[in-house]
Parts: sequence; structure tokens; C-alpha cells
Amino acid sequence: MSIKLGLTGSIGMGKSTTARFFRDFGVPVWDADAEVHRFYESGGAALAPIGALVPEATKEGFVDRNVLKDKIAIDNSLLGKIESAVRPLLANSRQDFHTRNKESAVMVFDIPVLYETDAESWMDYVLVVTAPEEVQRHRVLMRGSMSEDLFATIIARQMPDIEKRALADYIFDTSLGLEHTKAEVKALIEELEQEDA
Repeated sequence: MSIKLGLTGSIGMGKSTTARFFRDFGVPVWDADAEVHRFYESGGAALAPIGALVPEATKEGFVDRNVLKDKIAIDNSLLGKIESAVRPLLANSRQDFHTRNKESAVMVFDIPVLYETDAESWMDYVLVVTAPEEVQRHRVLMRGSMSEDLFATIIARQMPDIEKRALADYIFDTSLGLEHTKAEVKALIEELEQEDA
């Protein structure tokens, strides 16, 4: 039986880096954000539902994320509608991934809004990655693709970090450095593999 580990944390907390470390150690990782990107590509599964909500975002035959960001900045209620349109697509993809990787001792599900979408009920354990607020803000704004307003909109829609940590089975502080986080990932994999044995 595979152990399903949910990986979550607010934007800029180090989920992608932590997920990469799991992959580096041979653990299959399902990435909700990567799936959304795939759904937004030309011919992707989200083209029709997003086009129904924001037609100008799909006029080139793919979902233009910049147009979506601009529209969300004007009407932040649009974010919830977009999430509702994409959520069933993600659930199907996640189930397919689980089926394909059921022989793995551990599999990771990288889901930024894990608690907000009740996906934790599907997991055996949840790992929350965290960092001090100033580190988070710096990481996000240094990407160059995020405005203060959009960052504030996203943060407002996510469960506060302190609440996520209170619900977590495991917590990694990613501000302690890459090597520290990588060592924590390795130790957690070993612990979970022992449990699965």
C-alpha cells in the first residue's frame, strides 16, 4: 500500500523546491500547478470552461494566464470561479496519478490549496512547508511575475500559515536552507518507507 503524502504551504513557502527534493530521491510527485499549466495549453482540458468565464483569455487557443491575472486584479471573485472550473479536472488527474504509481512506497501530492479544497481527507499524512512572512514576500515578489495586489489576493484566499501548521502531520521550515530541507525530505522518506514496509 502506498503512503499518500500531501505537500502544501502558502505561496512562496518552498513547495516547488521541496517537491523537487522528493523527486530527486525517486518519489513520484503529482504537481497541481503543473497540471493546471497542462490544462491551460492549446487543446487543454480547461480551455472551454475558462473560455466560458473569461473569453478574452482563450482567444489565442490557449489560456493566457496574464489575461487571467489582469481580470482577477479587477474582480477577485473570478479566482474562485476559475478554481471551481479546474477542480474536477485536477481530481481526475490526481486519481490517475495514484493509480499509475500505486506500487510506490510513498507518493507526494503537491497541492497549494490542499486544506482549502478538503484534499487532506484523501491523504495519509500532510507536510506543510513554511517560512517567515518576510521571506515569503521576498520570494514571491522577486519572481517578477507577481504584483503586490495579486499577492495579497492570493494570500487572502489561502488558509493562514499558522492554521495549516496546526493541522499538519509534518512541518518543514524552508528558510533554514536548501541542504537542511533536503535532509528533512530524505529523513521523512525513510520514515514513511519504514512504515509502509
